[in-house]
Amino acid sequence: MPHAQVASFFDPDTSTFSYVVYADGQQECAIIDSVLDYDPAAGRSRTTSAQRIVDFVRERDLRVQWILETHAHADHLSAAVWLQEQLGGQIAIGDHIRQVQAVFSHIFNIEAEIKADGTPFDVLFKDLEQFQIGALHVQALHVPGHTPADMAYHVQGLGVFVGDTLFLPDVGTARCDFPGGSAEQLYQSIQRLLALPDDTVLFMCHDYPPVGRSPRYSCTVAQQKSDNIHVHDGISQAEFCALRQARDTTLGMPRLILPSIQVNIRAGHFPRAEDNGQIYLKLPVNRF
Repeated sequence: MPHAQVASFFDPDTSTFSYVVYADGQQECAIIDSVLDYDPAAGRSRTTSAQRIVDFVRERDLRVQWILETHAHADHLSAAVWLQEQLGGQIAIGDHIRQVQAVFSHIFNIEAEIKADGTPFDVLFKDLEQFQIGALHVQALHVPGHTPADMAYHVQGLGVFVGDTLFLPDVGTARCDFPGGSAEQLYQSIQRLLALPDDTVLFMCHDYPPVGRSPRYSCTVAQQKSDNIHVHDGISQAEFCALRQARDTTLGMPRLILPSIQVNIRAGHFPRAEDNGQIYLKLPVNRF
């Protein structure tokens, strides 16, 4: 069995972990949940965070096979398209992205452009579909709740990249109040992850550490079952849903939700430039 390796890249502005997954002795790798830096006040994007990944891949002479998204993020823009231009690879996400595209293309009134058929993503994974990162076996796991399209990636010999389902035990779980979100589905998705062997490593998409703790990107199934403040052993679905829904009512919208969703349902593409050569993003007033 090839020895799997993972490198993590933390973006403090959005509290996001991106990853490069590869195996010793092989060139093929996958990038998971990349970040395109974005200043909403200026409407300006930068590739500083993504450049760290490009540098890592090139320094180790790796070849990008996959650029994986766990879901259409609402808190940061994906750098998938820019990374593909720099490094190649196929951009992939779960096949329920069609549902998310349908909902948000209506909200942003861009249905003429977004066909809700999964394009322009290169590959759409079905639940339990298997694929390879070089010699590494990977299985896609549909874990809806935060959004209808959340997908986790179980990498043989390494662990599971859980996206926005679980956070570290002292932080809890992902919110469920976006269009198409469901606390009931999230609970069921989490139980699916926690049914894995206790020593399975879970890799987070985000960390929002309490005061006094530095950001960390992983823990085990056993640690989640024992210590997760929202969903440890003994918490019923009804108890979780009541807690999760009550907490969600206290949360404001993510700072980057409006630009993020418009870009991320397009697989990281910005809208086409208008006749003056300028790209524009929409701002739906009083919608959220």
